[in-house]
Amino acid sequence: MSKKILGIVGSYRKNGVVDTLVTEALGAAERCGAITRKIYLVDARIGFCTNCRSCTQKPGVEPGECVLSDEMQAILDEWKSCDALIIGAPVNFFNVTAVMRRFMERLICFSCWPWGRPAPTMRNKVRVKKAVLITATAMPALLGRIFTGAVRALKLTAKTLGAKPVKTIFVGLVASQPEVALSRGAIRKAQAAGRALAS
Repeated sequence: MSKKILGIVGSYRKNGVVDTLVTEALGAAERCGAITRKIYLVDARIGFCTNCRSCTQKPGVEPGECVLSDEMQAILDEWKSCDALIIGAPVNFFNVTAVMRRFMERLICFSCWPWGRPAPTMRNKVRVKKAVLITATAMPALLGRIFTGAVRALKLTAKTLGAKPVKTIFVGLVASQPEVALSRGAIRKAQAAGRALAS
């Protein structure tokens, strides 16, 4: 049976570094027989979390229901039917983009936090699905891992969605020109990650 893989892009630039690597990973997975879909968060109608915590009140392993009526639930439904995740966002001001952070905040529905409790607990800590994380920064990749919160943010996103991060692709020095030509090495890494998810 074919694996179903969801790609989520939290970049403002279509066909930019992060989007291209997500595309390469999904394409490699498709060539191995996987069924893929890509969602651009910049195009999705997702409201800001109001921190009302309504979605966290009822117990259970399923995510709580948000009071906002937008496209977030459709994305979560799509993810529920998938086997693996490729999630990418570049570094903007030392962390992932605002559009990715908006998506992350709405994942509070995966926690249970009734009034009176001091802190939330994850509804489901089982992570049987796999995730590949992709990010890029203007600084060298090694410094980006140390001085930005991008990898931690993407890992937290994947884990909250119930996926185990199995590969991180971090590309550095991507701001020297308006259009950056990706190295063959970065493209090969993305393709290998896509094949691994499809296998």
